[in-house]
Amino acid sequence: MIRCVRLFTGPDGGSHVQIGRLDLTSGRNDDLVSTAMASTRVTAEETASGGTLAWHTAPVRQLVVTLAGTLVFTTRDGEEFTLTPGDVLLAEDTVGSGHQWRLVGEEPWRRLYVVLADGAEVPFVRD
Repeated sequence: MIRCVRLFTGPDGGSHVQIGRLDLTSGRNDDLVSTAMASTRVTAEETASGGTLAWHTAPVRQLVVTLAGTLVFTTRDGEEFTLTPGDVLLAEDTVGSGHQWRLVGEEPWRRLYVVLADGAEVPFVRD
């Protein structure tokens, strides 16, 4: 199972959270695999330990794959979730009230940003 957290804008204009996973099915070599997701670019980024980012929305619809570090995200309504290495964030709150995050622990936050193509389907399954 690959844990996935969906951050989206609700009808109220607020950022909201759904906890779930990426849907995986049997693939080659007895591996589990998702459906292909169309993307336009991938970048890597690192934030030093102790980093934070104040209220903001996602700049584009994207997947954020945490490679190292532990973060606590908060929405303006007080919803909170933690990302750890191996987690995927489906950031879809490109408008609205936004979210903030803070890095906890001594490790930097290392991540990959996968910008999704227009209309790309993500096999997110809510818990």
